[in-house]
Amino acid sequence: MNDVVMAKVEYGTGHKRGAALDIERIMQMIPHRYPFLLIDRMINIVEGESATGIKNVTFNEPHFTGHFPQKPIMPGVLIIEAMAQASALLVVHTLGPKAEGKLVYFMSIEEAKFRKPVVPGDTLEIHVQKMKARGNVWKFMCEAHTVNGKAAEAVISAMIVE
Repeated sequence: MNDVVMAKVEYGTGHKRGAALDIERIMQMIPHRYPFLLIDRMINIVEGESATGIKNVTFNEPHFTGHFPQKPIMPGVLIIEAMAQASALLVVHTLGPKAEGKLVYFMSIEEAKFRKPVVPGDTLEIHVQKMKARGNVWKFMCEAHTVNGKAAEAVISAMIVE
């Protein structure tokens, strides 16, 4: 795996490839908190276009006690939520400080497919690509990958609340 330098990224840097956000910066940008904060870092941010969210999946996460005790698998709805959080971080990063802390609501989930299970020990890479944005509504193509290949995909729409 490539080493990633975690930098505190300034807004207005244009389409700088490789921009990254650490967990402290993520917590300033979106209101989610443990156990529902599902993105540990963001890498490869291209403002207004795309980004990759990283989720380190660990056995001590609360959902694994019941899903499933004998064979823990990350619930698909949490993979979709991780896609939404990565998308929200791209939106907030693109819009700048005025968007920090604002809520980004799901509007739709389309074409969701789950390909491979995500298990403790996996690193989930969530690739989000903006399809379109109009006003405060954004639409993204999202894919979640592990070392075993594509785990899930979906098209999601969200709205940033003013």
